[in-house]
Amino acid sequence: MDDNGEEKLMAMARHIAKTLGHNESMADDIFQIFSNFDGRFSRDKLSEKISGAAGDDLRDSASLKQTLDYLERQVSQYVVADHPIWSDSVDSSAFLDSIDELIATIRDWNPMASADKSISACLVRAEDFMQQAMFRLEEEFRLLMERGCESFELARPYGNGESTGNVSLDSDDDDEEAIITNGEDHNQIPVAQPLTHYNILIDALPSGTINDLHEIAKRMVAAGFGKECSHVYSSCRREFLEESMSRLGMQKLSMEEVQRMPWQDLEDEIDKWIKAANVALRILFPSERRLCDRVFFGFSSAADLSFMEVCRGSMVQILNFADAVAIGSRSPERLFKLLDFFETLRDLMPDFESNFSDQYCLVLRNDAVAIWKRLGEAIRGIFMELQNLIRRDPAKAPVPRGGLHPITRYVMNYLRAACRSSQTLEQVFEENVKLIPSEDSSSSLSVQIAWIMELLESNLQMKSKIYGDSALCSLFMMNNGRYIVQKVNDSQLGSLLGDDWIRKHTAKIKQFQMSYQRSSWNKVLGILRADNGPAAPNVGGNSLSMKEKMMFFNSHFEETCKTQSHWIIFDEQLRKELRISLANLLLPAYVNFIRRFQNSPELGKRADKYIKYTLKDIEAHINVLFQGGSESAGSGK
Repeated sequence: MDDNGEEKLMAMARHIAKTLGHNESMADDIFQIFSNFDGRFSRDKLSEKISGAAGDDLRDSASLKQTLDYLERQVSQYVVADHPIWSDSVDSSAFLDSIDELIATIRDWNPMASADKSISACLVRAEDFMQQAMFRLEEEFRLLMERGCESFELARPYGNGESTGNVSLDSDDDDEEAIITNGEDHNQIPVAQPLTHYNILIDALPSGTINDLHEIAKRMVAAGFGKECSHVYSSCRREFLEESMSRLGMQKLSMEEVQRMPWQDLEDEIDKWIKAANVALRILFPSERRLCDRVFFGFSSAADLSFMEVCRGSMVQILNFADAVAIGSRSPERLFKLLDFFETLRDLMPDFESNFSDQYCLVLRNDAVAIWKRLGEAIRGIFMELQNLIRRDPAKAPVPRGGLHPITRYVMNYLRAACRSSQTLEQVFEENVKLIPSEDSSSSLSVQIAWIMELLESNLQMKSKIYGDSALCSLFMMNNGRYIVQKVNDSQLGSLLGDDWIRKHTAKIKQFQMSYQRSSWNKVLGILRADNGPAAPNVGGNSLSMKEKMMFFNSHFEETCKTQSHWIIFDEQLRKELRISLANLLLPAYVNFIRRFQNSPELGKRADKYIKYTLKDIEAHINVLFQGGSESAGSGK
């Protein structure tokens, strides 16, 4: 319609209202009828047309009072209504329209308030019933949220395109699961499917309810009641989120309760925390972010504030538990759960960043980073405690038969298990290098492991001195050294410590083997190898005769074999190697000695009766050494 036609239409509307409206109230009602029929017939527009046509200045306190009288009647009928306004779409639309007009009236007349006291007084009155309208809107907002949650007991997933049913985030089972139900068949039994990818978003409110909430939020923010709207929104959603966290197994525990908890119970709580944190950071919080952004679309500050208020309590609960664990005991047994804890928090850092990126959530985001670093400090502290444990382990009674010491087994299996998380440990110790700059990377994982191995070796050497027998001392070091090298070879420890470390410690085992042989067999070999060798025994400064040498050999060999048959070498290959080495050492020397003994002029034909052991006897005795007395020592001739 052209401008001339529209002007005629507006003039006719004014004429009808003026003719039929015998008083202000009736005229206002007629204006309202026109307004409902066509948006161009709003009272403001008709007033502007009247003002333009008649040349009268209607923008005075009387005109404002007339407008407010009408708006107050319109708003009041909904403010005092005894039923939910949003149960009827006509009522809700009319109520919102009245509020829009009230907001526009206050906004348009507000610049003139300072110059006209009567206008200022009218606006005070307008603000008063605006507040009443906002209280009712707030109540309607709350009712919509509560009704929406009741109708959406299970949340609808969005995001991965794979699920079209409903999701329940419970933690009754050991595995993280989403209970997926097909909404088309109510008789179908729900099937639990693993929740592994976390690539879903959920809406806990129907789409229509979200749209209604947005329309209310838009008016409340425009009227300056954005914080009140955020508060009622967050109070409702916070309850939903806290209930979800509870169903995931997260308890509200104080720091004191966490630190007093027995470790086995705390391990269970950590497992629950890991599951709950993953679901919260990757599903629940992003879903709440999405819902906030839809309800408060176009009002980013209100959306950010609402999201922070909804999630802060659950987020603080997550972080407080992590912090309590991080500042707790440094007992070495806690390492592996703390590594799981650290890795979970590390992997969730991008989710912390994306979920809590606005100004209101900066403190929460910074707290998450700080607690993650404290977990790293706790892991480094556990390694220090492991070192102290090795240093403090006392040298009490010797390990029977020169076997494997419990601390060797404990430390090596502990390090092997720890190094399955070598990448995480590297990150932990490299982070420490950044915090404490140094020319040498003394906090790197490989150096830490090497230092622990050095402490273990020193502790074992101290323990070996308890043995009164130097041969048994060497056997003890041989056993433990072989175990250490084996454990390093077949694990990630090998790549951390390197080939040079393995070669060096393999050579040490050979040195202990040579030391054992010298301690046990040098005197015997001295008898066998030469008549008057440097190791040959003598009595009163005089060399022994051949007969005395044979008797000495028989006695010493028998005693040594009897004793060392009770000693143990746990590693079958090492035991075999040492027996072969002894056989190669003793048998050729014994053969040569027997030949000289049989040809000795002082014994003549009587020599054979002094030979107690044949070569097979010597071999048989050697072959039962280091078995812990499980086999017979064999018999001599």
